[in-house]
Amino acid sequence: MKEMLENAKAAKRTVSRLTTQEKNRALNAMAQALLDQSAQILEANALDLEAARGTVSQVMLDRLLLTQERIAAMAQGIRQVAALPDPVGRVLDEITREDGLLIRKVSVPMGVIAIIYESRPNVTSDAAALALKSGNVCILRGGKEAFRSANAIVTALRAGLEACGITPYAVNLVQDTSRDSANALMTANGYIDLLIPRGGAGLINACLKNATVPCIATGTGICHIYAEKTADPAMAVSIIENAKTSRPSVCNAMEVLLVDKDFAPTLLPMLHKRLVEERANPVELRLDETAQAIIPGTAATAQDFDTEFLDYILAVKCVDGVEEAIAHIAAHSTGHSEAILTQDPEAAQKFTEAVDSAAVYVNASTRFTDGGEFGLGCEMGISTQKLHARGPMGLRELTTYKYIIQGCGQIR
Repeated sequence: MKEMLENAKAAKRTVSRLTTQEKNRALNAMAQALLDQSAQILEANALDLEAARGTVSQVMLDRLLLTQERIAAMAQGIRQVAALPDPVGRVLDEITREDGLLIRKVSVPMGVIAIIYESRPNVTSDAAALALKSGNVCILRGGKEAFRSANAIVTALRAGLEACGITPYAVNLVQDTSRDSANALMTANGYIDLLIPRGGAGLINACLKNATVPCIATGTGICHIYAEKTADPAMAVSIIENAKTSRPSVCNAMEVLLVDKDFAPTLLPMLHKRLVEERANPVELRLDETAQAIIPGTAATAQDFDTEFLDYILAVKCVDGVEEAIAHIAAHSTGHSEAILTQDPEAAQKFTEAVDSAAVYVNASTRFTDGGEFGLGCEMGISTQKLHARGPMGLRELTTYKYIIQGCGQIR
């Protein structure tokens, strides 16, 4: 670990000074190397899957799974990052004082960014691409479930870097997946400029509690959708189905449905038919007392409204109007993504103004809270805090700034 930290710290001096053209050429070479070494990556991923079967759920296996198509998507994600504007060197503000002193506020790389993440191998390439384009060195520490896959991916990415004459220490993978290595990154003062945990509540809370280096909280996603009484029923069912079932293992999947009590008799039977009766993998509906009187399902407990299920499970609560929905979200949300389904502009405005989350939707699925969908190429994570970065963290969120002052002899 000490050697890796030293190498990363040394590399940031050269990586931060790469030109836009040099970075883009390297990113395209990294993308091609992923495709060229896809057989080795798939072989490593098969070993990870074999080891994980029987120890994790089916939806978590899907998070771990790589296919030729997913590797192609990873490569395309890197190419999209290459095509984005360079976030480094932007003049954010400029002031000329009366004495002629020119003060510019200019965006610069963070330096060395450490990312601790869990079982999604694609995070490896996304993080490396974003870090390089923003002029940063990255240290990646994945989970043991995906270690072989991540190692094969980093081997390919480094091949792309070296083909362009760039130090392979721009992208580093921690070989030790024990808790000790995570703790070492959390306390690597003088080496790590920013730590980003990306995973479940346990990982994020551990980093926030123990890190002595700067840390950004990327949030767990207890995402809510509120179906207001004027919502179009067919549209509501379509959005709810997408938000819950398109990929339930990710942080932008909805976990809680709030339904206006006057709309519940119309919506809930339609929803039960779509999510339970018509699906090969039905959603388990955990219902409050009002909802239970309308459709069959499991009785919800208080804990169900504070749980990120990451599975085919949906907590359902009937509420008395938009104010109660807002109050419930304020009490139970993790600040990630919430949505209102409505045809009432006043209800939509009240909801979007009052709900204090990183992304607030009107008549759309929460599944869009994603760097790629927001035009950021990909993302380093979804920040649910308010300092420095909030929501999907793309290139600009991986830079800081410094002041460059140009004088001609001024003294104070």
